[in-house]
Amino acid sequence: MTMPGYQTYAPPSAPERTGLARAALVLGIVGLVGLVLCFAGMIPALVGLVLGVVALARGTSARGMAVGGVVCSALALVVGGIAIFWLLSKAAECGDRSHYPDDAARQRCVEREFPFTDKTTAP
Repeated sequence: MTMPGYQTYAPPSAPERTGLARAALVLGIVGLVGLVLCFAGMIPALVGLVLGVVALARGTSARGMAVGGVVCSALALVVGGIAIFWLLSKAAECGDRSHYPDDAARQRCVEREFPFTDKTTAP
């Protein structure tokens, strides 16, 4: 109980700790954008996913940023994983010797399935 005219002293509260949630969101966005650079976004997305889960487990006040980071990171990992699986299955199909018995046939398959690759061959 306080006396009239006097105020009680309340110590200042600790500053909000939103660093992990903010880092998770930034890394999730970087992971999504980085997928176009030869899947370089998979590593930041993985780190962002871990940081977002840790931020959610700690129960920070920036729950929305942490959830956004987890969603962006998970989306980048899923899209990147599907794309890598698709590319590797196409590469395995071109490497199948029962369908493409000689090197020229395999080379044509690679050029047909991966038109974005360089068509020059190394000496």
